[in-house]
Amino acid sequence: VQLQASGGGLVQAGGSLRLACAASGDTFSRYVMGWFRQGPGKERESVAYIDNSGSSTYYADSVKGRFTISRDNAKNMVYLQMNRLKPEDAAAYYCAADYSYYSGVGYYPEYDYWGQGTQVTVSS
Repeated sequence: VQLQASGGGLVQAGGSLRLACAASGDTFSRYVMGWFRQGPGKERESVAYIDNSGSSTYYADSVKGRFTISRDNAKNMVYLQMNRLKPEDAAAYYCAADYSYYSGVGYYPEYDYWGQGTQVTVSS
C-alpha cells in the first residue's frame, strides 16, 4: 500500500490542524492505521492508531483529549484532527499501515508501510 500524508503547516499555539493520509494500492480495511511524529532531536513517537473498522482507537498520553484519529474506508483515508496544539507538538508527522486485523485491547501494531512526513510547526 502507498501512503501520502498532507495537511501540515504553521499554526499558533492553541490552534488546530487536520492531517490527512491517502492510501492506495490495496484493500484499505485490511490495515490498522497509525500516526507517528518525530521532532528535531527527538525519537519517533507513536501518536495514535485506529483499528480496521474505525471503532477502536489508541492515543499517546501526550495527545489524549486533544487529538482525534479517524478513518473513512470508503475513501481510503485516515485523518488526525489536532486541537489545542502546543509548541511541543511540532514535528514531522507520518502515517503508517499495519497489515493486520486489530485483536483487541493491548494490541500493538507492527507497521509495514510508511508515508512521507508532513511538517507541523507550532509557534508560541
